[in-house]
Amino acid sequence: MSTLTINGQDLTLGDDEQLNVVQAAKKAGVEIPHYCWHPSLSVVASCRMCLVEVGEKKPDGSVAMMPKLVPACQTPAKANTVVVTDSDKVKQAQAATLEYLLLNHPLDCPTCDQAGECFLQDYSFKFGNAETRLQEPKEIRKDKDYIGEQITLFTDRCVMCSRCVRFTREISGTAELQIVNRGTHAEIDIYPGNPCDNKLAGNVVDLCPVGALCSKDFLYKQRVWWLKSRNSVCPGCSTGCSIHVDQNEDHIYRLKPRANPLAQGDFMCDEGRFGYKYVQAQERLTAPEWKKPQPESNGSSSSVSRWSEIVNHVRESFRLVAKKSPRSIAAVFSPWMTCEEAYLLASWLKKLSPQVRLTLGPIPVVGEDDRYPKNWRGEPLEPTKFTIRAEKCPNRLGVAAVLSHFQSIREDFSSIFNAARAGELQAAYVVGGGPPGWLSSDEVKALAQVPLLVAQDILRSELTNAAQVVLPGASFAEKEGTYVNHAGLAQMILRSVHPVAEGYNDCRIFMEISQREGLFNARVMRKEIAEQISAFRPIASGDLGEYGVMLPALQGAAKQANLSEARQ
Repeated sequence: MSTLTINGQDLTLGDDEQLNVVQAAKKAGVEIPHYCWHPSLSVVASCRMCLVEVGEKKPDGSVAMMPKLVPACQTPAKANTVVVTDSDKVKQAQAATLEYLLLNHPLDCPTCDQAGECFLQDYSFKFGNAETRLQEPKEIRKDKDYIGEQITLFTDRCVMCSRCVRFTREISGTAELQIVNRGTHAEIDIYPGNPCDNKLAGNVVDLCPVGALCSKDFLYKQRVWWLKSRNSVCPGCSTGCSIHVDQNEDHIYRLKPRANPLAQGDFMCDEGRFGYKYVQAQERLTAPEWKKPQPESNGSSSSVSRWSEIVNHVRESFRLVAKKSPRSIAAVFSPWMTCEEAYLLASWLKKLSPQVRLTLGPIPVVGEDDRYPKNWRGEPLEPTKFTIRAEKCPNRLGVAAVLSHFQSIREDFSSIFNAARAGELQAAYVVGGGPPGWLSSDEVKALAQVPLLVAQDILRSELTNAAQVVLPGASFAEKEGTYVNHAGLAQMILRSVHPVAEGYNDCRIFMEISQREGLFNARVMRKEIAEQISAFRPIASGDLGEYGVMLPALQGAAKQANLSEARQ
């Protein structure tokens, strides 16, 4: 244990805590302004915004202060250290630094995308002078929209913190960004013909503290103070990046990484960042459909969209089939389902008959895990700082654990596929919920032979076209529940937007079909799952916290070589 003093307040740090003064001050509730420092990047102490007074407490109780201000980001927090952040000397240094940074800044806050979440804006108000002494005209520099396919650089706003440059060197390893020229002429730029288009490039926008680097996907679309942000988990792969979903009026405008040391750290890949567009696609299913054959119209069908009628039809149809031939009923669970959805659907089907066949559908696997940073040859370097998983789904482990509880003998999707193709199935319930192309055309053709095919999905596809009953479900942004990533980390997703049109939350659909009383509550359902399934005992409280909860029983399960359901 070590004790240091910050503005007269004693702060005790654990033996395993290795913090700098910026981090220690934050822990003590004291804000030290900074631009260039970031916990995941190297320390350069170039912005000089975090200058503070530092001294050492002697054994006799006296304090020896250093004659000059020192950067807090570069100063370790250790025992007997005395830090002063609110003296006149420090305040003058902060004001002088801000005055210098604003010399050529365009002061275009009314049109800047960063306004409302800008460090320069906030620090100028908190620590800067009310007026400028600059009399000369500001230097105007050209914007650079060639920086990257998804990135544009407003050069005038840049404070040369070099966060973006260090990211491309230390995290992605691709090194597209550089500092050109020297002194007051220094600018951020790219190597000629080498734009910043790596798979992690969008993170430089998040890292920029002043709105110099902006996302072309979000540019001029929304003011940040209008956005409502909810915590969620990226469904793009099994890494399980913690994210913020930012929306306004039920329209998603952006996804941003949410720092989580148990998952991905501070970043996310561009595939996940920009991969939400299918949630708002025109192909979304907006109302339930029940295709009834019409003999008088030569076998054509009509569709109805009354939830109560369709739910009753599905419930009674499956009950009748289960009474006659329970082994002819199968359910295909998707790895985009939450643990709660899998539990509710499996509970209902196994109550119909223990012989009902449950299986986890195909696991989309693309290539191999993509690890960063990389060298100039594109080869991964150690230590790995970020990984894009080849497994392109968020909850294989969670759904598999639920199915293992209800069905001791593992049923591969291939057996269900073969049974459908052989005409052995009378009823099938298939749940999607992810991007299009989850099931192949051959698999859909086989399932289409089932007399009663229920498809619950979010997008119109070959499967929904072939199904007799189509139920519009909810995307990851439209529901609450639990995802378990590749390492066994259970994380909570929260509803960010309402389901489209007449769409229902998937858990609501399953509760109505199974005639469970009450409204769905994810916290209560997690408690029930933990009581029934031992692998989920660590989440018995129902609370997953900010970072999630590790499930030891599921840790390492993703490393198993036998993934018979995986498809390259």
